[in-house]
This record gives sequence, structure tokens and C-alpha cells, in this order.
Amino acid sequence: MSLEKNRPTQPKERIIALDFLRGFALLGILIMNIQGFSMPEAAYFNPTAYGDLTGINRWVWILSHLFADSKFMTIFSILYGAGILLVTQKLENNWRKAASLHYRRTFWLLLIGLMHAYLLWYGDILVLYAVVATVVFFFRKLSPTWLIILGVLVLGFGSLLQLGTQASLPNMPVEMREDLLQDWLPNDNIIAEETAVYQSGWLDQMAHRVPASIGMNTAALLFWGIWRAGGLMLIGMALFKLGVLTAQRSTAFYRNQLIIGFALGFPLVVYGIISNFNSGWSFEYARFIGSLFNYWGSLGVSLGYIAIIMLIAKSGRFERQIRPFAAVGRTALGNYLFHTIVATFIFYGHGLGLFGQVERIGQILIVFGIWTAQLILSPIWLRYFKFGPAEWVWRSLTYGKLQPMQTSSRKVEIIT
Repeated sequence: MSLEKNRPTQPKERIIALDFLRGFALLGILIMNIQGFSMPEAAYFNPTAYGDLTGINRWVWILSHLFADSKFMTIFSILYGAGILLVTQKLENNWRKAASLHYRRTFWLLLIGLMHAYLLWYGDILVLYAVVATVVFFFRKLSPTWLIILGVLVLGFGSLLQLGTQASLPNMPVEMREDLLQDWLPNDNIIAEETAVYQSGWLDQMAHRVPASIGMNTAALLFWGIWRAGGLMLIGMALFKLGVLTAQRSTAFYRNQLIIGFALGFPLVVYGIISNFNSGWSFEYARFIGSLFNYWGSLGVSLGYIAIIMLIAKSGRFERQIRPFAAVGRTALGNYLFHTIVATFIFYGHGLGLFGQVERIGQILIVFGIWTAQLILSPIWLRYFKFGPAEWVWRSLTYGKLQPMQTSSRKVEIIT
């Protein structure tokens, strides 16, 4: 195996459809993450836990849940599974080198994720991806059919855990049940303490950020994260092998995927919204059964989104409009961290200290502002540099040497 093959994918080799999809997902995920940055933790899962939920704020939540909640996280997980194949496929003739590359890459992502979670924001997803990637790597050579079957089974196991936890509530120790209930609907004192923590300085924020991150990396990972992300990564590998994520399928295929995905996904999500409101967002229902409609419905909606992006990429008529999104996708890690840096400055006490003070409609306006900045700055950066700054660090650590950063040309070849 020549040394030339053991190198990062170069900009001219990138598949524009994947970059476009990744950029679309990166921007979309902020619609939900902004709630985690700006409001107490419980409000992300239970909209009645904090903040106004009437009028336009109610509609912002409904539309965010319908079109964004878990949809872009689903796409990101699918893309990460595809990325495992994309990064290692040049070395598949040498298992040891492929595994070495994958696990070096995963180790450094884990380290970046841990720093992100414990120093900046407890809602980090990178640790989860790194943990899950250590396992799904072993299944990458399965056929697309078996990858999809296994992925659905893994997703289904996550649902069974939810239902099993709900069934165990009557026999659960009172203290454990009360802890779960407080996580779902915290009392005024808990809300006030969390708000005060994030309106204070960076060091004081550790009082909530560290235990919240530990919870995300232990209980949440075991009872939800690994099954959700793992199943989707396996499906992502299958879709990559089938050419679904690289705009290689026919226009008719993507149209059918769009119709079927939306026809199956949106009704489930809508039913979940209605049933959760009808239950008064009760802990016993909405926390468990009520969450499963979006859990599964989001998969259909996400497949529909993927189909739309692939149809746009295949058309060849929107190259200029696609480029900014693809640039965001090529610098996805840096832009993900950019979300955290900007949002925590806006909402946390080491910056403007607006935590708990911005209603949902205001949060969405901030999202639009961040989107605008990223769609403008990402293409400008890539005129002069091959990688985003975070991507450059990650790749340099992975390959054990500093990667060439400056591009020799301002033009990037578009591959459709």
C-alpha cells in the first residue's frame, strides 16, 4: 500500500452531494440545539418545562419539532456511518491499516468531543459518535440489505428500552422515579439554580455542565444514544453502498423515496405532537410512548430530506446556490463548534448572559443570523484553505503530521 493512498480526501475529490447534505444537516441541527443553549435542560425534551408556549412561540415549537427535531441528527448519524466507509475505503485491502486509521480518527474525535462537552456545552454529540463508531466499524463489510436490517433492529431495541422503562415505573424505587420526573419537569428551585449557573461565569457553569455531561455520556448514551446513533450509522453505510447519498440513483428513485419518506414520517410526527399535547405532556406518557412517534417518524422525514438534496444535486441547475451549503458541509466540525462558541457567548454569563431570557421566536432569529454568517464565511475560508481549522487539527492528529492547509487554487471541482 503506497503512502499516497493513506492520506485525507482532497477537496477536488469530494462528492458535492455529500457535502451539500452535510451542510444542510449542520445548519438544520441548530434549530433544536439553540433550545439547549438558551433554556434550562428539560425544555429541550418537554416544551412545558420552561418558557412561553402560547401564540407564535407555540408555533415555533410545533414547526421546529415537526421539521427539525431529530431529523437533522438522523441525517448526521447516517452521514457519519457513510463517512466511515468513505475514509477507510482506500485501505480496505489492508485491514490493519484501515482499522488503525479509523481508530486514530475516532480517538481524536472522542477527545475533541470530551473537551467540547465538559468545557463548553453538555449537549455535545461527538462523544456519542466516537463511542458508537468503535463498534459499527466491524459491520462495514456487510451487504446493504443486512446493514439495513441490523440498523432497524438496533433502532428497535432503543424503543424497547423506552417501553420497558415505562412498564417498570410502578415498581421503580420512589427516589429513582422522582429523579426521572425532576429531569422531565423540574421544580422552580431547580430551574432558578440552573438559570443562575449559566448566567454566571465560565467556571461556575461547571456546577451544571459537568454532571449534565456525565449523564449524557453514561445513562443517556446507554439507554438512547448508542441505539439511535448505531442503528442510523449502519443504515448510513448501506445507503452509501447503494449510491443513495452520492446522487447516483435515478430521479425516479429519489422521487419515490421522497414521497414514501414523507408519507410515512410526517403523519407519525404529527400524531405524536397531538397525543403529547392531549396528555398534557405527562411524564408517564410523553416521556416514553409519546416520544417514539418522533423517534420513528424522523427517519422517514430525514429520508425525504435526503431525497430532496440528491434531486437538487442531480439537477445541475443550482450549482451557485449549492456551493455555500457544500462549503458549510466541508467545514462541518468547525461550524458545529462555531455554533457552541457563538451561542454560549450570547446566552452564558461569560458573554451576554441572556440564558433563560430569550423566547422561542427570538431563538429562531438568532439561528437565522448564525446561518447567514456561516453561509458567507465558509466559502470565503475555503477559497484560501483546504480544510476548516477544526478539520485541519483533526486530520493532522489522525495522520500524525501537519496537513497542508493552504489551497493552490480558489476553485474546487464539483462532482455530481
